[in-house]
Amino acid sequence: MKMIFTDLDGTLLNSSSEISTINAEAIKKAQKHGVEVVVATGRAYFDVQEILKKAELSNLWVIAANGATIHDPNGQLRHSVPIDAHHVKEALQWLDANEFYYEVFAEHAIYTPNSGRELLAIEIDRVKSANKNVDEERLHHAAAKQYSQTGFAFVASYEDILNTNAELYNVLAFSFDDEKRKKGWDHFSKQHDMTLVSSADHNFELEHKDASKGNALTYVIKELGGSLHDTIAIGDSFNDVSMLQTAGKGIAMANAHAEIKALADDVTLTNDENGVASVIEKVLEAQLEAH
Repeated sequence: MKMIFTDLDGTLLNSSSEISTINAEAIKKAQKHGVEVVVATGRAYFDVQEILKKAELSNLWVIAANGATIHDPNGQLRHSVPIDAHHVKEALQWLDANEFYYEVFAEHAIYTPNSGRELLAIEIDRVKSANKNVDEERLHHAAAKQYSQTGFAFVASYEDILNTNAELYNVLAFSFDDEKRKKGWDHFSKQHDMTLVSSADHNFELEHKDASKGNALTYVIKELGGSLHDTIAIGDSFNDVSMLQTAGKGIAMANAHAEIKALADDVTLTNDENGVASVIEKVLEAQLEAH
């Protein structure tokens, strides 16, 4: 059984954060021919469901929160790796003290402080003041994309998040200030009990040390009785590395970071050129030739 694991942002989603008709039809065609397509993303599961619904896609396994949750095609949570509560508390205290915009993913909500969006607006103004040539529209677009997720729950402080007693899977920090973001990366890279990844230019994300797209890919393969040899993973960013390296074949998008392309086995078209559909078509062609 062939299995294709695809990232969302920058991969299956185009620049408008949508699954194109061409990509959606290719996935449906793959399903009809017995190829299992799995979504593997840093996004929250309920947010992914809205995206899939718009594209009229169903019956997909979904790896979300960078591998911290795995849902089957029926929407059942099959596996989860929540962050230890005291690690979440320490992380949020530090992010709060250093005035970061942050989001915390739970099973049914993305928690974020009321003051967060104001912090990012101030950052955009500061970046503009420091660099007159900055592409302000690009910054606003990045912020708008962050806010476009489904399921936000606004809270007064991080303590309100901890008081929910919900399982927490992912802490995402976002900043337009390069030095501030580097300070955060340096701080959390010393925390060996959590995984630290980045899925976009302006963020870094924290999960339990055992949560990764690569580990989740292995779990799904075992559940479906598949073989690593028959798997393909497609991605564009640094949170895709474990998945690209674990799969039988790792394919980078043409719009991927240079380092991602360098470690991949192959490179497909860009996300705006339906690179995922191109990979699927080649897999289906190879299956036909084999028969």
